[in-house]
Amino acid sequence: MFIVDSQVHIWKDVMLNKTHRQVETYSKDDLLAEMATAGVDAVLLHPPGSWPGGNALAEAAAVAHPERFAVLGYFDLGDGPQPETVARWTERPGQIGLRFNFMQEHMRSWPTDGTVDWVWPEIEKAGIPVGLLAHDFLPRCSWIAETHPGMRLLIDHMGVAPTRKDADAFANLSDLLALAKFSNVAVKLSGAPSNSSDVYPYRNLHDYMQRIFDAFGPDRCFWGTDLSRMPCSYRECVTMFTEELPWLTGRDLELVMGEALCNWVGWHPKGID
Repeated sequence: MFIVDSQVHIWKDVMLNKTHRQVETYSKDDLLAEMATAGVDAVLLHPPGSWPGGNALAEAAAVAHPERFAVLGYFDLGDGPQPETVARWTERPGQIGLRFNFMQEHMRSWPTDGTVDWVWPEIEKAGIPVGLLAHDFLPRCSWIAETHPGMRLLIDHMGVAPTRKDADAFANLSDLLALAKFSNVAVKLSGAPSNSSDVYPYRNLHDYMQRIFDAFGPDRCFWGTDLSRMPCSYRECVTMFTEELPWLTGRDLELVMGEALCNWVGWHPKGID
């Protein structure tokens, strides 16, 4: 089984917020070493949006290891409409799409107040996928998906806020499940261990995960970690899915663990036909 992680950050000479590992540098070589211990074959890199140099570092990793890494990058939407930037995005090395998080205070209203409405038709026109950390605006994603049916939209972390735990983390689950009716919306089953106050294999989250899987299906659910936030080993992030979910087996498991993600974003590293 070819295993592809739908979200990992690498960074250099910067401290990410305290939900992440508190190290100044986490390099592609650090990540490759952990991938080897966990049995992870490839990773979709997400440059940290709060760090101006993030795209370049991720792009360099993808150039050095094109069968291991591809990138969902970002640019500053606060600079106003930039249709040419979107149109030419995949001309950048290793870049296959975009991802935005709107976590900084001045950005929080942008998805709902019209500030970034210009970008969705441009992304649709460019034919590239876009990831969103959308727990604060899932209902708005229904409008985005319906209005732009040709755009592939990828919801981060099961639609859950990274800092919430247990049942509280899934308070907006109905908003996420409502998106399943749109064939152009997929969801990362990523970040789960950090949303549980339980211990491995975090059984108090399994029912929520199964409900998401049942709604979206194996072609639109993607395993992932957001590794720098995980309270367990990388290998346990893998085995939580491959060994601890009795409802996820066979072909469905193969799809969720990597093949479906590669199909969705249009990236086919060695091992995925």
